[in-house]
Amino acid sequence: MSFRSVRSGRSLRSATTAVVASALAAAGIAALTAPASAAPAGTSAGASVGASAPGFLKATDLPPHPSSPWSAGPVRSGLPENPLFCLKGALPAAGSWHRLFGTEMDASARQVSVRAGSTAKAKALAAALEKKAAACAADWLRKTPGGLASWQDYGKLNVEEGAHVYGVHTAVPDSEHGVHLFGIGRDGTTVTVVNWSQMGTLTDAPIAAFKKTTTTAVKKLNP
Repeated sequence: MSFRSVRSGRSLRSATTAVVASALAAAGIAALTAPASAAPAGTSAGASVGASAPGFLKATDLPPHPSSPWSAGPVRSGLPENPLFCLKGALPAAGSWHRLFGTEMDASARQVSVRAGSTAKAKALAAALEKKAAACAADWLRKTPGGLASWQDYGKLNVEEGAHVYGVHTAVPDSEHGVHLFGIGRDGTTVTVVNWSQMGTLTDAPIAAFKKTTTTAVKKLNP
């Protein structure tokens, strides 16, 4: 397995000073860290494209947490009740499946996989998701006056038809810092995105372990 080198990140600060809720709350982190048995059902069915669910990550495939084991909810058809951070509207309900992961602490994760129906559609979806992840920090700042955000492109992964990892850090004045990692990959006509989140900054994120998680996620899509 080979990884491309990390590109330089970019930091952006807006000039306005309005008070807003933290990015982690906006992303529904509280719902993600609920016990697996309480994971919400998808808001819309996603089995119309491809009758069976793709292979999904297990709890043990997530980057190890230093003080809490991961738990995994069931694989459900459709999209999660709460859209993935910065990817609202980018994932289709048709052909989609999802799984929620949580810890007893502040770390959580979600995986959404989509059977796109054709290679061309899968390529287009993966490209659109990568574009949204790369623009996440700037998009978040436009909606969050007084906020601070930064991002890193951690490069492509050599697995199946390819994968890409990004990181985003967000913060508002006098509130928590939040860090998100995105792993986006494709195997044939199936696309997956893994979103890992916790309180902290990009220096707190387990980049190497998350690259392994993303690689595993893509390899499991079509066993």
